Amino acid sequence: MKNRIVRAFAGSFVLISLLLAHYVDTSWYWFTAFVGANLLQSSITKWCLLETILTKLGIED
Repeated sequence: MKNRIVRAFAGSFVLISLLLAHYVDTSWYWFTAFVGANLLQSSITKWCLLETILTKLGIED
């Protein structure tokens, strides 16, 4: 379950930031890059802050 939530958050943030960049200001592309960098970091270190938070909230795999 945690894996699905993390993927949903990441996908939502990417889509929202792309919409904001298109309709509000192109500086929002930096947020898209930040999300991508965090996804890359997570794949290398196998650590994700959102997973830690979900574990503390009692969400199981």
